[in-house]
Amino acid sequence: MSYQKFNNPLLESNNIKKRRKKSDTILTAPDKPLLIMVVFLVFIGFLAIFSATAPKCMREGVSLISFLAKQGIFAAVGFLALAFFANFDYHRLEKYNTKFLWIVIVLLGIVMFTPLGLEINGARRWMNLGFMQLQPSEFAKPLFCMLIASAFKDRVKILDSKFIVRVVIPLMIVLFLVFKQPNLSMVVILLATGLALYIAAGGPLIVLGIGGGIIGLGIISIIPKLLHGYQMDRITIWLNPGSDAQGKGYNIIQSLIAFASGGFSGTGYGGSVQKMAYLPECHTDFIFSIIAEEFGLLGCFFIIGLFAALVHRGLKIAKRCPDMYGKLLAIGITFIFGFQAFLNMAVASSLFPVTGVTLPFISYGGTSIIVFLSMAGILLNISRQRIKKIKAEINE
Repeated sequence: MSYQKFNNPLLESNNIKKRRKKSDTILTAPDKPLLIMVVFLVFIGFLAIFSATAPKCMREGVSLISFLAKQGIFAAVGFLALAFFANFDYHRLEKYNTKFLWIVIVLLGIVMFTPLGLEINGARRWMNLGFMQLQPSEFAKPLFCMLIASAFKDRVKILDSKFIVRVVIPLMIVLFLVFKQPNLSMVVILLATGLALYIAAGGPLIVLGIGGGIIGLGIISIIPKLLHGYQMDRITIWLNPGSDAQGKGYNIIQSLIAFASGGFSGTGYGGSVQKMAYLPECHTDFIFSIIAEEFGLLGCFFIIGLFAALVHRGLKIAKRCPDMYGKLLAIGITFIFGFQAFLNMAVASSLFPVTGVTLPFISYGGTSIIVFLSMAGILLNISRQRIKKIKAEINE
């Protein structure tokens, strides 16, 4: 009987499947092209930040490398995080979903309801830690990717009670706290990420169409009441910036002047005129305008090409990933990279209204560069595990 059991075809088939399952996934080095592109974008950011902030430093009587030095410290922390997550098995991230969710909610609550919250230009988005300003809403980006990827990895269950309690309600709380800062641009990025992951997971499009239509009509009807006054002004000024050229339309007009001055090949590195106190926030939200002025159309195409290549590489990593959780996590991270870059460049060129979105890896900002490099590290770890193309050997 033992001989028959040993030669049972069904048992033998199961053993073969187990050996194949183990050998179908291989562990490789992190994706080098992705790492090179990320490092290159950060280096470009260093050059752009130094150029954009040097006149400001001269006016304030501080070292010309003040902003560059701070960004260098933040980037160093970010690269340490990148190295950690590149070697941290992304499957283990699921265990920290709930803890990470509560951390983000608590930090957003501290910003909104305690004296640690710092208000700048009418927005309460930052936490004053003394040695730096922390922007907790940035942590919502990887949080959304992790929670939704975990929820959709088996199948899309948007009406399931567990999904509503564990995912929808907590994320709605996060969205509400971010919206109340107010930070409408971040809300748009997070909602768009959730939509992208829903489609990538194979969610029913008919449900998306019906739900989107109902929500869209609701938003259109109440949007004037929801939006703050300055947000409505951004939309009206975007349609006609010349109506208040010296006031609310000033930023858009100065940004367009920077693009026009750059022409085809630009004024050369350091040759921007708009950074001489003409274009506010030129080292954060409008850093692409300074790049356009100094490097022209060629420089703009180069930056756009880098982000396009980064998105392509991220999607390729997602395609090679052996499990659905990793695929969705890679797609979510890649989408945020590409979508936020598109939003920033669209705002700088007046294709969209002003939103206050930074250019990933390039704009000045401590929390932003740390979070983006951390997400890049997760993407690099996903790239290490891929489906083996060579057939697994049956015989040991």
